[in-house]
Amino acid sequence: MYTRRNFLKTATVASAGLAMGGLELNAASYRQVVGANGKVNLACIGIGNQGGGIIKEFAKTGLANIVALCDVDMGAKHTQEIMSLFPKAKLFKDFRVMFDKIGNEFDAVTAGIPDFAHFPVCIQAIKSGKHIYVEKPMCRTFLEGEWMIEAAKKYPNVVTQMGNQGHSEANYFQFKAWKDAGIIKDVTEVTAHMNAARRWHGWNSRIYKYPAAEPIPDGLDWDIWNMAVPYHEFNDKYHLGNWRCWYDLGMGALGDWGAHLIDTVHQFLELGLPYEVTPVMLKEHNDYFYPMSSTLQFRFAARKNMPALDINWFDGIDNVPVVPAGYGTSDIDPNVPPVAGGKLQPTKLNPGKIIYGKDLTFKGSSHGSTLSVIPEEKAKDIASKLPEVPPSPSNHYANFLLACLGKEKTRSPFEVAGPLSQVFCLGVIAQRLNRKLEFDTVTKKITDNPFANALLAGAPPRKGWEDYYTI
Repeated sequence: MYTRRNFLKTATVASAGLAMGGLELNAASYRQVVGANGKVNLACIGIGNQGGGIIKEFAKTGLANIVALCDVDMGAKHTQEIMSLFPKAKLFKDFRVMFDKIGNEFDAVTAGIPDFAHFPVCIQAIKSGKHIYVEKPMCRTFLEGEWMIEAAKKYPNVVTQMGNQGHSEANYFQFKAWKDAGIIKDVTEVTAHMNAARRWHGWNSRIYKYPAAEPIPDGLDWDIWNMAVPYHEFNDKYHLGNWRCWYDLGMGALGDWGAHLIDTVHQFLELGLPYEVTPVMLKEHNDYFYPMSSTLQFRFAARKNMPALDINWFDGIDNVPVVPAGYGTSDIDPNVPPVAGGKLQPTKLNPGKIIYGKDLTFKGSSHGSTLSVIPEEKAKDIASKLPEVPPSPSNHYANFLLACLGKEKTRSPFEVAGPLSQVFCLGVIAQRLNRKLEFDTVTKKITDNPFANALLAGAPPRKGWEDYYTI
């Protein structure tokens, strides 16, 4: 049985390497990290679907030994492939047992698990001195994000990375180069749009209670699946990606794709947190799952020498923003991965963004795809002034592993990814309550609605999970 004492013992062992300024790798752990063949020993939590995909990507780098696999449903069809690819890896259903039993056998952790499960796993890893790679969005509540940022600061030698893979591809380096060269400047408005069909589209929005309990599939540990959130009876509408549909469990289209659409805008224009979030339009709003379509406006104050900026977010297949003259076509970008396990289908406007500066307007797709200046005449005029864009030295997975080895720094650490994810948390609260929020970026409180302010923290953790909420 995994107990509070076990967790505290694990954290205490990790803290044995503490020195002034943070966690220091002791000699034994250093040998473990750079040991056999200079590879990082990885324990992987969540091994089906997206979790399985990232495990294969880590293996492709040649920089990792996959030493442990952990999933609440180790006998399911969607977890079998990864188990067969790494037959020597030790198997676990409960990540807490994995840390307790073989915590000295791995250096880093990957987490390809539902949004609501990110926080406990990340805190366990950081407190245990293990590097952590977690899929986006980093957190499900604003307070979780705050504590994850603080935990990463407290243990500065623990490497952190959020899995918004475009942060290691062409758009990241192009945006930085164009911003540094003054090509991207004086931006006052950004339109970000994700207009593909989502899992909850077509559900009955007149819902008045949670789905009825169904039999739990054999082999699935549904209690561990629920983690720290209030227990939800098993229903297929929660399972295998459907968790993203529900306010209690996931972050909807905004948390799913916002990390790929506005990540570079947020980082390089130093947006921080918005002072106001407005749900401009919510179609078929209800108390349980996300609207069929949403238009949200995020307002950011002026920063340094940069003007105030609004981000206008659009999702829903019938909620297409107006594009500027000279926008051109909206073809499916081959660099953008599938949606919810399926293929992107042509729509009036495929996922992307429009960035409005004082003198120039930019058109972009999603993930690592690069920007272009529009209209075409403007692009031709400025072509000779565009700076050279350096290639990426490593993809997102290799970047994390090389950082674990002390050879690079991660490009989406919690200090960068945390505030971006907190923007999504504020947007989700506005969606859930269907009302404008006024946010104090200094005190980090919602000032105009006590119910909304309480949602910054969300529901208290379930009994037995309280220790994860102490940093």
